[in-house]
Amino acid sequence: MSNPPNARGHALVAGELAKFLLWEGEKASMKLLRQWGGLIWSKWSERFYQVSIKQRVFISFIVLITLSISAMGVLTYRIAGKEIQNNAFDTSKETVDKTLQLLDYRLNDVAMSVQSLMLSDAYRQMMIDVQAHDVTNYYVHLSEMQYVLSQATFNEPMIENVLIATPIGDFYSTTQVRAQDNSFYGSELYDNSKKSPGGYWAKGHYDRLFTGSQRVVSFVVRGIYENTPITNVFIVVNLRENKIASLLGKGTSGNDRKYLLLNTEGETVVQTGWPAKGEPPKDPEFLQDSTADSEGNFFYPFEGENYLVNYKQSAVAPNWILAGMQSKDQVLGQLKGVQRAVLYVILVFLLTTWFFSNKLTAALLRPLFKLSRLMRRVEENQLSVSFESKYNDEIAQVGFQFNRMMTEIKTLIEDVRQKEKGKRHAEIRALTAQMEPHFLYNTLNTIYCKSVMGENDDVNEMILALSQMFQLGLGGGQDLITLEDELSHVQQYCAIQQKCYENLFEYHAEAEEEELLSFPIPKILLQPLVENSIQHGFSDRRSGGCIHVRISLEQSMLHIVVEDNGKGMDAAKVEQGMAKREISKKGYALVNIRHRLQLYYGDEARMELSGQAGVGSRTDLWIPLSPLREEGGNYGIS
Repeated sequence: MSNPPNARGHALVAGELAKFLLWEGEKASMKLLRQWGGLIWSKWSERFYQVSIKQRVFISFIVLITLSISAMGVLTYRIAGKEIQNNAFDTSKETVDKTLQLLDYRLNDVAMSVQSLMLSDAYRQMMIDVQAHDVTNYYVHLSEMQYVLSQATFNEPMIENVLIATPIGDFYSTTQVRAQDNSFYGSELYDNSKKSPGGYWAKGHYDRLFTGSQRVVSFVVRGIYENTPITNVFIVVNLRENKIASLLGKGTSGNDRKYLLLNTEGETVVQTGWPAKGEPPKDPEFLQDSTADSEGNFFYPFEGENYLVNYKQSAVAPNWILAGMQSKDQVLGQLKGVQRAVLYVILVFLLTTWFFSNKLTAALLRPLFKLSRLMRRVEENQLSVSFESKYNDEIAQVGFQFNRMMTEIKTLIEDVRQKEKGKRHAEIRALTAQMEPHFLYNTLNTIYCKSVMGENDDVNEMILALSQMFQLGLGGGQDLITLEDELSHVQQYCAIQQKCYENLFEYHAEAEEEELLSFPIPKILLQPLVENSIQHGFSDRRSGGCIHVRISLEQSMLHIVVEDNGKGMDAAKVEQGMAKREISKKGYALVNIRHRLQLYYGDEARMELSGQAGVGSRTDLWIPLSPLREEGGNYGIS
């Protein structure tokens, strides 16, 4: 077992340690906050002093004016707002009080009508028989009560009907049709009346005592005879619910106010001012606040708006409370106007401050703004700008230095451009030179084989074709040759290959328009594609090959198609190999062509590969008709 004194000692030590750690944590937090505050202040101060003089003057002026106007505006708004809010609350409360006063007046008329009924001779004669349980004169009393009942409904139009329930039978106006299946003593009205001996005002319901099922509000009171309430006689006065609703509606202004007539249990008696499908709030907190005292007000959020609720208990019907709901925005409409006026005043002063501050600083710093605009034009590659000024002040001296700097920059850019142009020219020639040894090696090897075999005629024709190929390929030292010369170059190459592979393939070339043949393209551009078709496409056949070259004009682009009926190719695999530089001789030729097109035309030129196994392969080239991307870079073509 542990020693209790030691346990208490350990607990005290742990408590003191926790307090110490908490204190140290609070000190560390405060220190960290001070460090962060100082860092933020230093950053803002640093930024403030780095901006221009105009901006510093402008910001300082705007901040001072804004603070002074805002302080006065807020103070005015608070004073006026408080006064307007109090007046609006008083007006809203007064409206509810007057509406309830009107309702109480009409309810009091109903109570007086009931009292007049109980003072009539017909009622007293009826009560005598009720006390004696004599039913022999029931119809006599029913007939005598008609005038009294009709007088009650005439004096108060809100009364729909009156029913006097007694042990000897029910008495009512014969102009109404009594629902014989529904007894008052078996209704909810009777159950609730037993709990309220002095009288009971029921909430709105459908009238089950008479036919027609009208919506009514019932006033139930015990019958009195000789100033003594009779426990088994009840007078039920049904008031038209729509009449009460229209009475409450007289206190509304348009659709800006909603009324709820509640009972002390929080149940809705009558409602008005709500949309046809609208429902009043059923929130228990709302009902509790509405019935907390005999009168009062509170704010309540409902359907996305904040409402001011004023409520007051009825003096005639103590179990009824009238609650009036009005949107806070409508109640404080004048306050919104004051708020807008204050904002407008602040905005006008700020705009005025901004206008005069800009005019003043612009007049002083106009030469500097001019120099700034020239610098922005330089950012847009307009290098021919120059600063001019009739002044000789400090800003003008900076502008003249800017002119000297621009002269040196243009000289350096021209030097770089010439060097880059020469570098690109050398790279294109190197790529073209890489293509020439490739087919030259294959051709010389074929001539050698023919010579060994003694086929001298073929050797002569091949040498002549090779000579013509060299003449076209060299192109007088030019990098671009006409499309017609390029097709002749391919024709000579095919003639050589047809001597080497007899009956292996046929070659066809066609142009959509003759004018396209004069268009210049990079030399040795099509021959590698034709060579790929022969070397790779027809590698598994002895005859029946066909190579077709088509030239057309498509959307201001020269469209060249080279296709064959060979064994085809996996275009996706070839593209992947070209991207990774893992390429065969065939892939190398394609990379070379694509690279040269990129150097000549940039992204405007395209090359697409397609093919299907056993069907053939196809290469599409799109070459723009617009000038080369290098300004003045015609590479030998005038």
